[in-house]
Amino acid sequence: MNPAPSNLTCVEWTARVKAHRERLGPIVEPAIRRRSRGEKHPIEDFLWEYYGLRPGRLYHWSPGPGVILEEASETEFRDNAGFTNAPGNGRWIDPDTLPEKRRAAFRWMIHLLEQTRVRPPFYGCLGLHEWAMVYEEKDVRHPQLPLRLSHAETRRVVETLPMRCSHYDAFRFFSNSARRFNPIELSPENRPDQEQPACLHANMDLLKWCLKVHPYLPSDLLADAFNLALAARRIDMRASPYDVSPLGEAPIRIETPEGRKAYVAAQRDIAERAAPVRNRLIRQLLVLTESFISP
Repeated sequence: MNPAPSNLTCVEWTARVKAHRERLGPIVEPAIRRRSRGEKHPIEDFLWEYYGLRPGRLYHWSPGPGVILEEASETEFRDNAGFTNAPGNGRWIDPDTLPEKRRAAFRWMIHLLEQTRVRPPFYGCLGLHEWAMVYEEKDVRHPQLPLRLSHAETRRVVETLPMRCSHYDAFRFFSNSARRFNPIELSPENRPDQEQPACLHANMDLLKWCLKVHPYLPSDLLADAFNLALAARRIDMRASPYDVSPLGEAPIRIETPEGRKAYVAAQRDIAERAAPVRNRLIRQLLVLTESFISP
C-alpha cells in the first residue's frame, strides 16, 4: 500500500519554491543569457547538452510523489509537469500514476547504483579519458580552447601513464586508436560490472539518473546532483589536456607528480560528496518500485 499523503501549506511550499530558485539561479541565469546570445562555455555547457537539460527545467520544483500542496493551482503546478488535483484540495504528484515501464527502468537504475556503491573506489584513473579523447588530432572537441601541450606530448601522456577507465560513456568517446590503451573493452552490457564510486563521470551521472526520475523525487535532491555534477565537470576539464585558464580555472597538470596528487585529492572530495546523493537516490527509487503499487 502507498504511504499516507503528507501536506505542505501554501506558505511552506511557496517558501521552498523560492529557496530552490534562489539556490540554482547563479548557475541557471547565466546559462540562459549565454543561450540567448549564442555563446558557448566549454565546461558548463556539457551538463546542458550531454544530459539534454534545458536551464529552465531545473527551476521546476517538485516535492516528490504523495505530497499535497495545499491551495496550489494548475497554473502553478501543471499537468504536463506530472501534477494532478489532490484529494480534497490543492495539487500533488499521485504515486499511482507511475507506469510500470518507468518502474522497470527504475529497477535497472537501482541495480547499477547499488553495484557502483559497493565496488571498491579506484583513484588511479587520473582523468586520462579526456586525453584519450584527443589522441587523434581530428577528435579535439573544444577548438575554442588550446591544448596545454603539443599534440605529440599529449599523445605521450596517454601512452605512458596507466590507463584504467571504468565508465562506458567516457570510453566510447576515446579516439579509436586510443581504445587499445584501456585494459577493459567497456560496453553498455558490462557497465554495471565496471562503474565504481570514485569515477568522476559515474558521479556526474547521478544528475542523469535524477533527471530520469524527476518529478518523482524531491527537487532538492536534483539540485544536489546538479551542483555535484558541475563540481565534477570542473575537475574533469581542469585535469584535461585543454588550457582552461581563460575560463578562470587553474589546470590540474596530471602529467606531473604534483598534478596527479592534486587530482586524486579532488577525486576523493567528489566521491565523498557523491555518496550521500547516491544513497538518497537509491532510497527514493526503492520507495518508488517497492511501495507504490498501481492498482
